[in-house]
Amino acid sequence: MITEIAPAPQRVESAPARPGKKRRAWDEVPRWHIYLPLSLYLLFTLIPFYWILLFALRPAGSTSLVPWPMTTDHFEKVWNERAFGTYFQNSVLVGVCTLVLTTVVALAGGYALARFDFRIKRGFMLALLCTQFVPGALLLVPLFEIFANLRMINSLASVVIAETVFQLPLSIILISGFIRNVPYSLEEAAWVDGCNRMTAFRIVVLPMLRPGLIAVGSFAFVHAWNHFLFALMFLSDQGKQTIPVGLNTLMSSDSVDLGALAAGGIIAAVPVVVVFAFIQKWLITGFSAGAVKG
Repeated sequence: MITEIAPAPQRVESAPARPGKKRRAWDEVPRWHIYLPLSLYLLFTLIPFYWILLFALRPAGSTSLVPWPMTTDHFEKVWNERAFGTYFQNSVLVGVCTLVLTTVVALAGGYALARFDFRIKRGFMLALLCTQFVPGALLLVPLFEIFANLRMINSLASVVIAETVFQLPLSIILISGFIRNVPYSLEEAAWVDGCNRMTAFRIVVLPMLRPGLIAVGSFAFVHAWNHFLFALMFLSDQGKQTIPVGLNTLMSSDSVDLGALAAGGIIAAVPVVVVFAFIQKWLITGFSAGAVKG
């Protein structure tokens, strides 16, 4: 039997009187104790990125530690000769479709977990958590058999479905936490005004879930963009491969074209960096909303 979860009444307690502001130990720490470790960490993080840029922008055979004169030959090689333009389009298609499917299904499942109570709810939540301990490699054989029976091998749809299945458990748990932070009284007020459940959800709840949806969708997109295993196993046609598999083709047992590999790595990293640069405000807000109980 499914019943709705009514919000528990909240006790309003008067805030205790604030004593005079005291200096904390953190305020007395010298600034260089803070900036020095942060600077070392930033340097440790940026050196690998500079090394990639160095190999991608300097001419082949050069040993200079400064990418001058700069060249774009490596980018032209991987984009045109190594078909990275096709890989890029396939990765965008897989990432966007995975984002949409994961967000829509997780939104429905998260709402059910947050607003309804049923007998197997705790067991279902436990099952979702346990799936996070299962490596993706263990899913290859059953998923391959399913897609082979459905004649979906060598199709981008198989990669999209596999990525969505892999992302759904954690996404449902996160979305249910975001929905619990939306006051139930807002939906009740919409029902009193004549809205049905779907209309109240669309008008009242959905706009308040925007930071959480962006956070969940971003991680679904990034995981689908960077995942190598599913694309390698389910796609055999070179024209349907994604960027991680394309990067693997740049390495052979005899030699590695470091310039082309670095250029391909930059092409793979730039879209993700751009996406996070635009959504960082929403991403931080979404995690804050999911971490604080409303």
